[in-house]
Amino acid sequence: MGSLSTGFLQSASHKSIKMTKLLLLYLAVCLFVLPVQAKYEGGTGSASDPYLIYTAEQMNEIGANSGDWNKQFKLMANVNMDDLGGTDFNMIETFNGIFDGNNCTISNLSISSALAENTGLFGTVGGEISNLGLIKPNIISQGRNVGALIGFLEHGIITNCYARGVVVSGSNNIGGLIGLNTGRVTLCWSSGSVSGDSYIGGLTGLTDDGTVKQCYSRANVIGNRNVGGLVGKTTDEASEVMNCYAAGAVDADRYVGGLVGQVEQGRVYKCYSSGSVLGRQDVGGLTGFIRVLGNVSRSYWDTQTSGQQTSAGGTGKTTVQMKKMNTFLSDGWDFWAMWTICEDIGYPALLSLIPAGDLDCPDGVNFIDYALFASQWGRDNCSPSNGNCLGADINQSGIVDFWDLEIFTQHWLEGLD
Repeated sequence: MGSLSTGFLQSASHKSIKMTKLLLLYLAVCLFVLPVQAKYEGGTGSASDPYLIYTAEQMNEIGANSGDWNKQFKLMANVNMDDLGGTDFNMIETFNGIFDGNNCTISNLSISSALAENTGLFGTVGGEISNLGLIKPNIISQGRNVGALIGFLEHGIITNCYARGVVVSGSNNIGGLIGLNTGRVTLCWSSGSVSGDSYIGGLTGLTDDGTVKQCYSRANVIGNRNVGGLVGKTTDEASEVMNCYAAGAVDADRYVGGLVGQVEQGRVYKCYSSGSVLGRQDVGGLTGFIRVLGNVSRSYWDTQTSGQQTSAGGTGKTTVQMKKMNTFLSDGWDFWAMWTICEDIGYPALLSLIPAGDLDCPDGVNFIDYALFASQWGRDNCSPSNGNCLGADINQSGIVDFWDLEIFTQHWLEGLD
C-alpha cells in the first residue's frame, strides 16, 4: 500500500512539473507573438514596403536612426517642423537610401550649424530623393557644402524637388537647394536668398562632375567669388547645365554671372538668365568667366534687366527680344515638349515646372488665374478636348470642384517669388 501511495505521489509530481513547463512554454510563445510597435508610421524600409512618414517627430526620428539611412522612405503628409516645439532637428547625415516626398512638403526647417561641412536636411546623399518641397527653410552654417535640401550630393540623384522662400548661408559651396553637386539634378527649383564667400549659386553652389537639367532659380545670390544665379561654378568636363534659367539678382566681387559665375570645365547649353548682375571683375550677364575646357552655347541673357552688355558666354538680347519665341527657336529650343512662353508678357518657362493652378500664362499663380478658375467652377464636362475646362480641372476628374480648389490654394503665388 505504501509503495502504491508513493508511486501515485511521484506520478502527480511529474504531471505537475510537466504542466508547469507547458505553461511556461505557452507564455513564452504568447509573449513572442505579441504585436511589435511599428517603426515610424509603418513599413519595413524595403522597396515594396517603405517606411511611412506623417509627422515632424517621425521625420526627426530618421536622423536619430543611422541604421535606416540606406532604407526607403515615403512622406505621406505635409510636415511642419515647428511641431517639434523647439527640439533640435536631427540632421540625416549620410543618406544612401531612397526618399520619396510623394509631392508633399516640409515647412519651417531650421538648422543652425557649426559643422565644418555638409549641412542641410540631408548632409550627404548618395541615394535618391524625389518629389519633395521645402517651404521657408532656414539653414545657417559656418562651414562649406550647405544647401536647404542637401549639403553634398555625392553621385546621388535628385528629381522634382524645390526649396521655396529659402534662406541659406555658409562659407564655400553654398546653394539654395544643394551645396556641392557631383550627382544628377533634374526638374528642381529654388527661390529666396543665398549667401556665402565662394562657389555660391541660387540652386547649387559648386557643380563638379554633376549635371543640372531642366531647373531654375529665382533666388537672390550674394557672395565674393564664383557666384551665379543658378550655379556658382562648374569644374569638371562632365559638368553640364542644360535647359535651365535664373531670374534672381546676383551681387559679388569676381567671377560673377547671371546664370553661372565661372565655367571652368563642362558646358552650359540652351539656358538663359534675366536677373540683375553686379560685380567688380570678370562679370557677365550670363557667365562671368569661361576657361579653355568650358563651353557655353545656344544661351542668352537680358542685357536690360541684367545691367550687363557683355558676357563671357551667351548672346545678349533686349527684354522685348527675350520674350519672343523666335529668339530661341533660331537656336533649336524645343517649344513643344520642353519650353513654353507667353509672348510679350513673360520669358520662356519649363513646361514640367509650371505650378498647378498657373492657368493663364506661365507667370505664377495669381489673381488672373483665380478669376479664370472661378469662371470654370462647377463645370462637369471637362476633358482634353476643352483643355480640361481651360486647366481648371487640375486633377482631371472631369469636374471643377473643391478638390481642384484645394490644389489651387496649395500653389497660390507659387512661381512669383
